[in-house]
Amino acid sequence: MKENTETVEKVKEFGQSTIQTSRGNKIEVVTIIGEIEGHDVLSGNAKSTKYEHLIPQLIALDNDEDVEGILFVLNTIGGDVECGLAIAELIASLKTPTVSLVIGGSHSIGIPLAVSTDYSFIVPTATMLVHPVRITGTVLGAPQTYYQFYQMQERIVDFICSHSRIERYDFEGMMMNKETMAKDLGTILVGKEAVEHKLIDSVGGLKDAIKHLKNMGENDEK
Repeated sequence: MKENTETVEKVKEFGQSTIQTSRGNKIEVVTIIGEIEGHDVLSGNAKSTKYEHLIPQLIALDNDEDVEGILFVLNTIGGDVECGLAIAELIASLKTPTVSLVIGGSHSIGIPLAVSTDYSFIVPTATMLVHPVRITGTVLGAPQTYYQFYQMQERIVDFICSHSRIERYDFEGMMMNKETMAKDLGTILVGKEAVEHKLIDSVGGLKDAIKHLKNMGENDEK
């Protein structure tokens, strides 16, 4: 009963659940949903992933010897660029094998999160929205301001291209595309299109992602 209560609390508070493998080890499932919350607290009505919760959670999982893999399930509209990129960098640096599964969508800063794992899947109907960094709030009309946003965009593009097989010119072309989105720049990729552009590794679902993680765990033990 205590174990069931702890499981419910993990799902409720952190969007995390555990799968036991036949070898007695664990595969941890971590969800990244809604909007990536940054330094400002979002409305109580908004579904969000809080980076101050996720960062210590990932550090703990990476130091748990019983955890043989981590599955990240993503359905996010993006959010805070700095915090999203920080989470992606942390995921990429984990020693524990990782797999991502995009369901629904992984837009904007959700793209670095999707490609930060060792291997990535996307379901056939899921979407990925590629677009330039957007400016919100008070903006000073000075060269330094625009250079800062240029640097931010370069950091994001560098990360995505170094953690996936997409060519930089292809990604930048989709990011600046003016043809597919009304009143905006960018490109929407659906399912296999993300794989064809080498942004995501494979089209697949939950069983494929878990099977791949288990195989990675078996190979690590050999």
